[in-house]
Amino acid sequence: MHQAKKVIIVCGPTAVGKTAFAIALAKEKKTEIISADSRQCYQELGIAVAKPSLTELQEIPHHFINAHSILEEVNAGLFESIALEKTFELFKERDEIIMVGGTGLYIKAFCEGMDDMPPIDLVLRQRIIENYEAEGLAWLQNEVALKDAAFWAIAEQRNPQRLMRGLEVIEATGISITAFRKMAKKERPFEVIKIGLELPREILNAKINARVEQMLLDGLIEEAKQLMPHRNNNALQTVGYTELFDYFDGKTSESKAIELIQQHTRQYAKRQMTWFKKDPQINWINLENKH
Repeated sequence: MHQAKKVIIVCGPTAVGKTAFAIALAKEKKTEIISADSRQCYQELGIAVAKPSLTELQEIPHHFINAHSILEEVNAGLFESIALEKTFELFKERDEIIMVGGTGLYIKAFCEGMDDMPPIDLVLRQRIIENYEAEGLAWLQNEVALKDAAFWAIAEQRNPQRLMRGLEVIEATGISITAFRKMAKKERPFEVIKIGLELPREILNAKINARVEQMLLDGLIEEAKQLMPHRNNNALQTVGYTELFDYFDGKTSESKAIELIQQHTRQYAKRQMTWFKKDPQINWINLENKH
């Protein structure tokens, strides 16, 4: 019987140890790695996004790392098409591929496909962003509730990104964003095995704090300084940069900025776990028992 092709997905929160685990697995399977990380794909970003080291990248070929510039728009839909194309290309030579990452939406897009969202006029998008920045969240909530009651009823009502997205869709098309959300999952012609890595929270938090300290030793502050000209770029709205930009602006002290990077990273890890824990297909491994 012909053996089915497999993609083994290694996911979990930031700093849990996904890179090392995935590299060891890829060596054992004699295969390559596709990264599912919405920040490590940018060439200009480095220390803050915890890219694998040059040594690690030389050990096993990684795809979708350093693949794009921050001047390009990269999103889950683009990732889905690039990752699928690379998967089928790699399947010509091998039966198993590793995917590793912490961006839940990218992994979901790869496994199930993305909803076909309508293209949005950039002028409209900019106008909504400017109104939100001038008028605040209450204005945005009011607009969405008024113009798209169906979406408002199920929306994350305190998430400005989601609310702006809903508002631009209804204004651009006259149709609620809920109508574009097809629940039909796409079938993939390969098997997907999901492995989730976890650690007890206090151990993970200690690892996160230590990793931020290491990033500082590796030159995080210099890296952020060089990226200041791009600070308004979407790719730079990332923990590790935004806090340091505030420090450079004199809005906060260096020690406070570092403390906030650690705090925000811990909060991000918690959100990642909440997302992944909702997926019943993930087989969890507690790395505490592995050391």
